[in-house]
Order: sequence, then structure tokens, then C-alpha cells
Amino acid sequence: MLVLLGCGVVANVALAKTKGFNGGFLMVNFGWGLAVFAGVTVSYASGAHLNPAVTLGLWASGNDMSFTTILVYLAAQFVGAFIGAVLAWAAYKQHFDDEPVAANKLGVFSTGPAIRSTAWNLITEIVGTFVLVFVVIGFGKAGDPATNAPAGLAALGALPVALLVVAIGASLGGPTGYAINPARDLGPRIAHAVLPIKGKGTSDWGYSWIPVVGPIIGGLAGGLLARVLLPTIAS
Repeated sequence: MLVLLGCGVVANVALAKTKGFNGGFLMVNFGWGLAVFAGVTVSYASGAHLNPAVTLGLWASGNDMSFTTILVYLAAQFVGAFIGAVLAWAAYKQHFDDEPVAANKLGVFSTGPAIRSTAWNLITEIVGTFVLVFVVIGFGKAGDPATNAPAGLAALGALPVALLVVAIGASLGGPTGYAINPARDLGPRIAHAVLPIKGKGTSDWGYSWIPVVGPIIGGLAGGLLARVLLPTIAS
């Protein structure tokens, strides 16, 4: 659900002859935020584990998930992202065929830098994902009955996470397109590589490791620092 709606809004903005063509980056930000809202809502059974960086960040913050559970979550996240991207392609198949610019087609599936610089692109993804994981953990602590803390935004469930993703996109998304989720980028990039997309060009594998490694580092950093900087409130 997350990647279907997320890639879908990019397709609506980027591909020729769509109703949302040239809708702008803010439309993409809100579309991805609402995609997160939908994804979190329907993935309640797992605790909304949609993002490997968040899963690893929660583990680093002290969550007692087993190694097997983590592996299952990670596998499901990448497979789900691939399927979501395929469905988004199917929904926009004719528009992919009519789109003359190969980069616009790739941009529906995966992120790419506005200015290509390995070190700075990596830093951007680390910072954006750190914000995501650190604040998500803050939501959880604010609503944890064991801490006697006020419920705050955490009581709203998926909504604060969705708004957080909009904020990250609007504030930090400009340099790289804010993957902030290894599965969200790599799964659809693989889909781009294997789908029979007319005139699709390269899948830009040279850049592909940055939106995987950067979010993992940022997620782990967010989890570790949350452990220190977001204390529980004693009863």
C-alpha cells in the first residue's frame, strides 16, 4: 500500500498526459505522507513495520525483537515494495508508454540526486532517516502507558507519522528525493529493471546503494540516540 500510493503520486506528477502532470514537489510530499498513513493503518498486525531503517532503529533503541522476526520484517518490506511498484506501473501503463523522458520513468520508481555527490547525498539520506526514526520513537514513548507520559500525538496513530514524512520531504527532500527507506527505493528500482517499460533507460545502479546504506545508518543512529536522549518518565 505504501509504495503503490507513493510511486503512484510520483507517476501522476511526472508522467505525460496524467491528470496531475506537473503538480509539483509538494504534491509528491503530501502523496507520500498519505501513502504512509494508509500503509501504517493496514499494517497494524506487525506494528507498522514498513521500513527496514525503522525496524533496525527500533531494535537499536532497545526493542527486544528476535533475529528471526527482524529477518521476516525485512524480507516482507522488500517484497511488498516490489509488488507495490509493479501495481503502480500497471495503473499508469499507457502513460509510461507515452512518456518520452527515461529519467521521468525511473523517477517514479526510485530516488535520485538533484546534484550528484556521493558523500553529500549519503549525508542527506542519513539526516532525513535519523529524523524519521528519532521522532517515530518519540511518538511511541509519548504514548507508552508504562512511562505515565501524556499520550500526545501518539494517540493519533498513523497521522503523526504521515505528517512527519510530509515534513521531511518538504524540508530535507530536495537534494535526493528523500528515500529514507531502503525497501522503498531498492524494491521499486528492481521492478524498473525487470518490467517491460518502453524506453526506460538505465536503472542507475551506481547510485542505488546510497538510498539503502544512508537510511540504515540514519535509522541505527536515530535508535541509539533515542535510547539516550528520549528518556522514559519514571512512575
